Amino acid sequence: MAITANAPSSLLGKTALITGSTGGLGFETAVSLAARGANVILSGRSLEKGHAALQELRHRVPTAIARFEVLDLASLASIAECAASLKSHGEPLHFLANNAGVMAPAQRLTTKDGFELQFGTNHLGHFALTGHLLPLLARGEARIMTVASLAAKKGSLPFGDLNARHHYQAFERYQQSKLANLLFAFELDRRAKKAPWPIHSRAAHPGWSASNIMLNNAAFDQKSSLVPRLARKAIRSVGWKIFTFMGQDVAQGAEPLLYALTAPQAKDGGYYGPKNRDERRGPPAEAFIPALARDPELARRLWTLSETMTGVRYGLI
Repeated sequence: MAITANAPSSLLGKTALITGSTGGLGFETAVSLAARGANVILSGRSLEKGHAALQELRHRVPTAIARFEVLDLASLASIAECAASLKSHGEPLHFLANNAGVMAPAQRLTTKDGFELQFGTNHLGHFALTGHLLPLLARGEARIMTVASLAAKKGSLPFGDLNARHHYQAFERYQQSKLANLLFAFELDRRAKKAPWPIHSRAAHPGWSASNIMLNNAAFDQKSSLVPRLARKAIRSVGWKIFTFMGQDVAQGAEPLLYALTAPQAKDGGYYGPKNRDERRGPPAEAFIPALARDPELARRLWTLSETMTGVRYGLI
């Protein structure tokens, strides 16, 4: 399991929520947090996958304190329900890993609220979730880590068509969503310092990691998909092998995420990724921040639109 050397050895008494944690990077992050004693909340769309992930987590970490919450980031109603469930437990949140993601469906798909699936899930879903949970996060003086990607380097924000109604190119829209993740993480840090809110926002990326974001590509699972079932399996297998060969495995990919989330050296407003080979692999280090991600005016504009689109406004109640 990936345990960052610079991270504290014990997280006893701390509670962590990880989105998209029934497999891949989210699950590896959960394993490492549970191994250090954190109370881990797995989340995902499928109750069946959630129970299987809990079983595997307890197999790998017999002492794990964990539970599963249903959370579909492509549904504002599901996000609100999950937040309400967490609030009903009354426990503060000390860590939030905004990890779940959708990558490059071949055809334009939408969330349950009509947003383009990648922008709606990867950015708007996490924007809404974090906003709903802000009181619990503040009580825990939480560290919030939002997962971006190397793809953010070439991202842009076409404000006239954020939902890709007029133009859809799969990976271009993925790049857009990952740039949005970075802008959100940095703007959350600025707003937390100004308010002030007792939270700590950072971002991280896994480099080229053989996570299950490709295996869980939503387009592959649509009944209307033009890609035959056997071809879908072949594409998934080949993509996973390429990422493994040129990048690193999922446990290594989780190390920058864990560093941003738990390492004492990680800075608020920081961005972390693998150190070597154009940030594709290696131990955690500070990552390159694209010029657009550094633009506070762009971030404020995205934040205002995100509030309008989700109906979620940040404040401590």
